Amino acid sequence: MKLIADFHIHSKYSRATSKEINISNLSQWAKWKGINLLGTGDFTHPLWFQELKNNLQPLGNGLYVNKNFPEIKFILTTELSSIYTQGGKGRRIHNVIFAPSFATVEKINTKLTGIGNLYSDGRPILGISARDLTKLILDIDQNCLIIPAHAWTPWFSVFGSASGFNSLEECFLDMTPNIFAIETGLSSDPEMNWRLSKLDSIALISCSDAHSLPNLGREATVFDIADNADLSYTLIAQMLKSAKSGNYKSAPSVLSYTIEFFPEEGKYHFDGHRVCNINLHPQESNKLNKICPVCQKTLTIGVMNRVEELANRPLDYQPENFPGSKHLVPLQEIIAASYGVPKISRKVQEEYWRIVDQIGNEFDLLLYKPIDELSKSLSPKIVEGIQNVREGRVLAIPGYDGVYGIINVFASGPEASGRRGGEKDGKSKPEKQATLF
Repeated sequence: MKLIADFHIHSKYSRATSKEINISNLSQWAKWKGINLLGTGDFTHPLWFQELKNNLQPLGNGLYVNKNFPEIKFILTTELSSIYTQGGKGRRIHNVIFAPSFATVEKINTKLTGIGNLYSDGRPILGISARDLTKLILDIDQNCLIIPAHAWTPWFSVFGSASGFNSLEECFLDMTPNIFAIETGLSSDPEMNWRLSKLDSIALISCSDAHSLPNLGREATVFDIADNADLSYTLIAQMLKSAKSGNYKSAPSVLSYTIEFFPEEGKYHFDGHRVCNINLHPQESNKLNKICPVCQKTLTIGVMNRVEELANRPLDYQPENFPGSKHLVPLQEIIAASYGVPKISRKVQEEYWRIVDQIGNEFDLLLYKPIDELSKSLSPKIVEGIQNVREGRVLAIPGYDGVYGIINVFASGPEASGRRGGEKDGKSKPEKQATLF
């Protein structure tokens, strides 16, 4: 059985989030998207935590369900922001926390109340190091999981160019053995992370970090669950702890692959300076000593450059028996491109509703349904877009300094080179990189 999970989301109590986010709407959108397991997000916020307790029923196995959508399971998660000084440098790091029960969350929230203002934001700011936070959480419940969020983004991550560390060990110190996974983030994918041998024993997961309902599942993690397995918090934790190099596939239930943005679409892939409209490949920014050629200030160094800085393997390194990845473009973006109109237009929304109500959920269409079957119910242009994405025939304008990149799904000719279409399992030769403008 395939289980598609999106662990990292936010509630309406986080900054810059949609006020339409509630348990009922999250459940409905998860169904439309094809998500089976959804993180609650923001369990540290007192008002959201009360909504969780009022609207989710415990299944007795660490997972929860809304009675109106019993097919959608929830797992208790939150994101915490640590801002502190270590090694003479300011650090700003976000971590996703998994908890196995409401009782554990209550203990965590009680402890954190003395460290930060939990009412201020669904992702509260804490003046505590990542190492000390990990110890605090695990002292409350050893079954909790601590996963560095969007691990490569410049400003708020464990490897960030502006405030991060050069290794997990530098960040988490003696608590590093308790870190089993990292979230690769929108501007990074597993292929990029394979270049760091120190991450060989770390599970690479992907999540949406959604601040609005339509962004649910824009990245996700897919598990293969054995037919005789009981889905539970414990099983999820076991799969994350064993999703590493070597013989991970020998287990009956495993992390199978991740669903990814083309990382160029992430808003920190290239280096640049948004104010000056400067967007640079790392080779170009390095020639400039990472200084903006317009204003002479330091550029925001993106994920591609930062991975290159820390990598100890070549660009085309291919590991053995690593969980794979599939790169997608959200269905609404494909519909919008097929019509040549903005994604938020009414025409796009109406077609999206028709598709998910009458034909199938989004992941089913993007990943699994045969093209000839899609051709019976979708316009030829939308089918072409889906096929192009599956085969990686896209052109990319990389994101930089907080500006999302652009993926052109209707490129044609030799420039559309098939960047990362299809599943990569650590064995096949990587396809050519999409043209970068």
